[in-house]
Amino acid sequence: MTIFKMTRRSALGMGVGAAALATGMGRARAQAKTLNILAHRVHQVSLTQGPAGDLTKPWRDANATEVNWATFDSNPLQDRLFREASLSSTDFGVGFLVNSRATRDAAKLMAPLDDLQRANPIEDFADIAPGLVEAMRFDGKLVSVPFRHATIGLFYNEALLEERGIKAPPQSLEELVDQAKRLTFTSAAGTPVTGMVLASDLSVFPVTFARAFGGDFISGDLKLVPDRGALEKGLATMQDLFKAGALPRTFATTTNDDQVTWIQQGRAAFTVLPFARFAQLNNPQQSKFPGKIKAIEFPISEALRGKVPFASVVEFWAMSILGNARDKELAWNFIRTMSSKAVTTGAARNGNGPVRVSTYKDPGFAADQPLAAVESKALAGARVPLPAFPEAARAQTIFLEEVQLAVLGRKSAGEAVGAIIERVKPLLPA
Repeated sequence: MTIFKMTRRSALGMGVGAAALATGMGRARAQAKTLNILAHRVHQVSLTQGPAGDLTKPWRDANATEVNWATFDSNPLQDRLFREASLSSTDFGVGFLVNSRATRDAAKLMAPLDDLQRANPIEDFADIAPGLVEAMRFDGKLVSVPFRHATIGLFYNEALLEERGIKAPPQSLEELVDQAKRLTFTSAAGTPVTGMVLASDLSVFPVTFARAFGGDFISGDLKLVPDRGALEKGLATMQDLFKAGALPRTFATTTNDDQVTWIQQGRAAFTVLPFARFAQLNNPQQSKFPGKIKAIEFPISEALRGKVPFASVVEFWAMSILGNARDKELAWNFIRTMSSKAVTTGAARNGNGPVRVSTYKDPGFAADQPLAAVESKALAGARVPLPAFPEAARAQTIFLEEVQLAVLGRKSAGEAVGAIIERVKPLLPA
């Protein structure tokens, strides 16, 4: 948690303030309001520090309101948010909610926002990525406004593609598989290269392959494996890559950090990561291929190409009003302002992942963002990897267990999908 320490200057300031109150000079300041916010440090920084400056200052000045940030790491933040919202009343007005913890029970602790939106609407609300907004609706009620996202894309090493005579990145999933196999070789530098590197402990990867065939693990309306054939094709494709050596032999123990390292060192030609990793992957101090690591939207299967948009996987944070907050109008005023086009673009310049599609078209922002156009396209149709529900963590663990068995060839894709359905079905809400 962020701790505010009293300095000699602040102590003197309190003394001066007390004297001012005694003479009536501080009456206006004494009447100022305070908005307490539960957040992660990255939320506070993106709104208060960076090239765009402190984006909360105009709002604070206009509303004679001070903002107090209480910041925590992700899981402690969510736990504190739910505890505060469960009390008879709370001093906190705004809390940041992550999509993976946004269950129906959690939504009941937050204030419905539709009436506030109708009375004092957020600017061009339709500009905010619809997949993010829908993930924050429960029983038709909006409970949180998206603020920060991480959407995944397909990264590739252009230098390795050129070495193998491949002139362009894949335009379909089938081309990706073909190129990944061709890029499983020993490079001219003597480095053994694996076509693709993926972590085995994250559901975003098998979900991405399933969506390339039009399928999913669990749909937004909580339908388990809505298209069995599509999920089987996705797992069979991953199994084929592993059998061909185009996934690491160490797939079962490969981590997200390994993905970054392998791409930076030229040990893999393709990987799937958030677009926000672009700068890190091309950092000259860390990467052997600075400027050569590029990214595109993950390709859909040839049968669906040009017929339906691809639903990229996205994770995101959103701003909520605690249901027991004392001043919901003030909290909404803050959320409404921080969701405006100008503030969203400013926060993006400060390092935030902007949830508005239009931000990527802003000339000042796009000029410094090589992936602005492709990320904007991916964000427009992005959806969370699976909806939040009480047993989501267990369901995801089971899903990954069966995926791993399929990829390693210990089960057929059909057997693995059958086991997923049988084991996960009892965990879904009735």
